[in-house]
Amino acid sequence: MATSPSPGGTLKRDKGWMGTLTRRSRKAEKEVNELEEQGKKSIEDPTSPTVAVSPDSFLLDEGQERYMVAPNSLDDHKVRELCEVLSDWINDVLQDMRIVVRDIAEDLYDGHILALFVEKLSGRDLGALTEVTQSVNVQKQKLDQLVTIVNELLDRQDTDKWTMELIHAKHLPAILYLLVALAKNFECPFKLPNNVVLNVVVVQKRQGILRSKTVPENVTEDFSKDRESRQERDAFDTLFDHAPEKLSVVKKSLQGFVNKHLGKLNLEVSNLDKQFHDGVYFILLIGLLEEYFVPLHLFHLTPNGFEQKVHNVEFALDLLQDAGLGKPKAKPEDIVMHDLKATLRVLYALFTKYKNM
Repeated sequence: MATSPSPGGTLKRDKGWMGTLTRRSRKAEKEVNELEEQGKKSIEDPTSPTVAVSPDSFLLDEGQERYMVAPNSLDDHKVRELCEVLSDWINDVLQDMRIVVRDIAEDLYDGHILALFVEKLSGRDLGALTEVTQSVNVQKQKLDQLVTIVNELLDRQDTDKWTMELIHAKHLPAILYLLVALAKNFECPFKLPNNVVLNVVVVQKRQGILRSKTVPENVTEDFSKDRESRQERDAFDTLFDHAPEKLSVVKKSLQGFVNKHLGKLNLEVSNLDKQFHDGVYFILLIGLLEEYFVPLHLFHLTPNGFEQKVHNVEFALDLLQDAGLGKPKAKPEDIVMHDLKATLRVLYALFTKYKNM
């Protein structure tokens, strides 16, 4: 005859053990849900500096903080654009190592790829810091050393914008702050969007009460200010900032000028924003205006990749100077990255000299 397990038997202990796991799992799930709900409230009402919540909501020690990037910030087009541009830059620098970064936070948090990237940029041998490490403790040790080295390269004192703890916790603003600082110091060839802001919900326990606030993190502010301070403003800055309604008129005039001459080669431009970014149309247009044939071996007629496009645009700008137009206020990299203002500056310089041809 089969007998039931005694009240103190193994089966009952196993059942109690499973019940404990279930309760803990539900409690953890409740904490996550409440953190997300609290973050949403802080985002929806950013004018409220602090919101008191129950001390039982999270397992935080007194003075401890927890960070969460607001979901609407992750969906912002400028944030996505910045992540894409920085990923492209990293992939371009590390292309010979066949490394492809697809997610800034997930791919850089452990310090391995970040160390390889810094080593390439600086030319400094980082030794063991570039080796793959599975141990979390060793990852943090190496990442801490890497942050110290980066601060030395950037001539920065210890900063709270990017720390080992924040980077290893995959805190996106910290990683972006670091990469933007590297872009500024090592002259990233890609154009970064200005004023990229991420809203960060900060939850802190003070006097036994959890309070939250939303902190805006402008991760490209310093970078954009530095670029603007190095450049003198011109008529196109004024046009874009104060008279955008006149922009279509300017584009239409320049497009008519361009097609008048490129039509001799059975070419037509319908999009000034994109069709000049690889430099080919610039080179052909200058040759037509100056009445000479540009040897095909001097440029890439069908450029493949960023570097070949930059070569073409640099060559076109050299031809522009040879024609006596001086050096335009436009960086080749900006034109390759579809910077409309930079493209229009070059076209307008040509239009000014050759409009009566």
